[in-house]
Parts: sequence; C-alpha cells; structure tokens
Amino acid sequence: MRFSLRQLEVFARAAQLESISAAAEALAMSQSAASAALLELERRYGRPLFDRVGKRLKLNETGRHLLPAISDLMDRATEIDAVLAGRRGPGPFRLGATQTIGNHLAPRLIETFAERHGGVRPTLEIGNTAEIASRLAEFELDLGIIEGELVHPELALEQWLGDELVLICHPEHPLAVPGSVAIDDLLANEWVVRESGSGTRQALDRTMRPYFAQWQIRLELPQIEAIIETVAVSKLIGCVSSLSIGPAMAQRRVSLLKAPSLDLRRSYYLVYHREKFLSPGIRSFLEICRELAAGSRATQVLLPTKA
Repeated sequence: MRFSLRQLEVFARAAQLESISAAAEALAMSQSAASAALLELERRYGRPLFDRVGKRLKLNETGRHLLPAISDLMDRATEIDAVLAGRRGPGPFRLGATQTIGNHLAPRLIETFAERHGGVRPTLEIGNTAEIASRLAEFELDLGIIEGELVHPELALEQWLGDELVLICHPEHPLAVPGSVAIDDLLANEWVVRESGSGTRQALDRTMRPYFAQWQIRLELPQIEAIIETVAVSKLIGCVSSLSIGPAMAQRRVSLLKAPSLDLRRSYYLVYHREKFLSPGIRSFLEICRELAAGSRATQVLLPTKA
C-alpha cells in the first residue's frame, strides 16, 4: 500500500471541513504537515482528490467516490486503536437529530447510552431534516434521527416511532371552544408554521395539500419554541408536535384545536449512510432506540396532550 492512515485521516478531515488549515487544527498538526500529507497522497497515485477554489477544498469525482471507503476505514482504525489501548466498550459518535427529537427524546436516549457505557456520550447536533440528511451524506454525522420522510440513494432509513402533530391557538382565540373545528374555520385564519426542509412542515404540507389555495401562512419560523411563543401572543394558528406543548399547555398559554378532518400523524426515522461502518457505539445506540420503540410505554409517551 502506498498510503498511510495519517494521510487518509488528513483527507477525511479536509473533506469534512473543506479547508486544510481547519483539518490541521482538528488533528493537532501544523498546516504545512497536513498539506504535505495530502499532497503526497495525491502525488503517489497521480490523482488529485480535490478541486482547489481559493483556500477552500471541494471534493472532485475521485474524492467523492473515495470518501465512503476512507471514512469506513478510519472508523475501523479508531475501534482497533481503542482495543489495543485497553479502552473497552463503545466510543463516542456524532448524532444528529431534528428539533422535536433533539429536545424531547434524544436526551433520554443519550443518558441511557451513558449509563450503559461508563459515561460515554455521543455529541448531539440539532437541525432540520434536510440539514441532517445532507450532513449524513457527507459523513459529517454518524447517525441521524429525523421527523421527515426521506428518499436519498446514499442513506438507509428505518421507521422508528409514531408521533402526531397538533394545532394550537391563543386561549382567547375565537376558535378556542369545546368541540371540533371545521376546516373552513381553520382556513379563514392565518398560520405560523415551520420552515421548508423540516419534518414538521413536510407532514403539514402533505395534510394541507388539498387546501393550498386557501391556506394562509403568515409566518415561517425555524424554531418550535418560536412558533409556540408566537401563538401565545397572537391570533395565529400554529402546528407543532404533541411532545413540545406540555409546558405551554400547563401554563394555559395555548389551547389545542381539535380538527378531525386533518390527519396529522407522522413517523420518526433512524437514518445513516448505507456505506457507513456501524461502530459498536452506533450499534448500541440503535439498540437503545429499538428498545424504546418496542417497549409498552413507547406509544404512550407520544400520544398528543389532552386539553
């Protein structure tokens, strides 16, 4: 073999960070040493792996084809290093989660993982479904838990838990009355909703597709909490996960709207790159997720809060 693990490590970090200086800093190397390692790797095989755009590095076709295999190899090398160093048990990994999951379910999963593995915790990054999928495809995250449906040729998707979105309004809103609300009354009011690319918006758009011409979206916000706060001080109707409204409901700052004509059920998904090496840590975390889904309390915890 004409390459070293160090050269491959520099390549993988440079691909992730799109910068040789950032890769050097992440690997505790000098910039000149990191640059020399990458250039030597390309020279030995006579194949450039990046397009240089100013100081930024962009993977070319060869580099994109190579990245999955190198990422897999580096993960396996990390596991070998841990065994040889006497570190037993799963190591940390990079977990991505969408907002509802990241704020309400991931902390419980992470704590269970830490209890089983001596305090080791994955790093958690929160974004919308589109952001998580993009970072998984680029090997910037190891595992994702998302709220939206996804079709991506490089990503494997596993249905996990069920959830239900709920409609909310201010307690003094004209629609905040006992009983069901007709779709025409909902369409006569303005709404505040999540941004495009989020799983919540995807599910809501699917449900509201027959009413697009009449649906009045006043605001699009990237944060669940911002939607709840907006509803609590305005006449706008909001749509969020049932998991997120407990505190606002307890404080009587928002009220639920019952809309039996709208199917607001959806699923959560586990997602990872098809060519990703599933390390012991990732496999253990997936096992914890599946235990939650299989447990008798898993469905109960996701039922919508009652008014």
